[in-house]
Amino acid sequence: MLVQILVDNPNSWIVPYAKKLVTLIEKEVQFNSVLIFEHESVIKGEILCLLSCEKVFKDLDLNKHTLVVHESNLPKGKGWSPLTWQILEGLNSIPITLFEATESIDAGEIYCKEYINFEGTELIEEIKHKQGEKTIDLILRFLNDYPLIEGVDQLGESTFYKRRTKKDSELDIDKSIQDQFNLLRICDNERYPAFFKIKGKTYILKIYQNSSFD
Repeated sequence: MLVQILVDNPNSWIVPYAKKLVTLIEKEVQFNSVLIFEHESVIKGEILCLLSCEKVFKDLDLNKHTLVVHESNLPKGKGWSPLTWQILEGLNSIPITLFEATESIDAGEIYCKEYINFEGTELIEEIKHKQGEKTIDLILRFLNDYPLIEGVDQLGESTFYKRRTKKDSELDIDKSIQDQFNLLRICDNERYPAFFKIKGKTYILKIYQNSSFD
């Protein structure tokens, strides 16, 4: 049994969690596993996991199962950056779903679902850490139950989140920090930092947690 893990950006935040997953699959589930970074490197096999892929994987017939993890209560919240959008909505308990990839976006059978729970104070690194650990948990849960695990169809109305851009990190200078704290939490200080504009100029605002000030 070979489990392939595809992350198509070698600089992705999820790479350390993908490497940990490969180790745990071989140690705990005792399946062979490999981490790959290019779509063309995927071979015919049993199980493929797509983790934070930035491009659409098209060869869905290569493997018996092609698994995707998505942070929403599917079919609600399909599309881009669902975890980020829900944090902006003020949610602290967010579903994370493992499902079968299909040609339609985020529409395949659901295998299992858990929740990522936040206190409402976590910044992006801790948010991603909890997301990465829950991703590992869901895939191991599937593999431990395989091949007896069965999927269920998605039921209900579909909703979609749009793709986020750097523009979405703009702060409103007329609102308080407290009103915009969730936006600050999900901004990446390097890739897409928070910023604001005043008197025709743009200023970047970076955020860190400093326990020594508590």
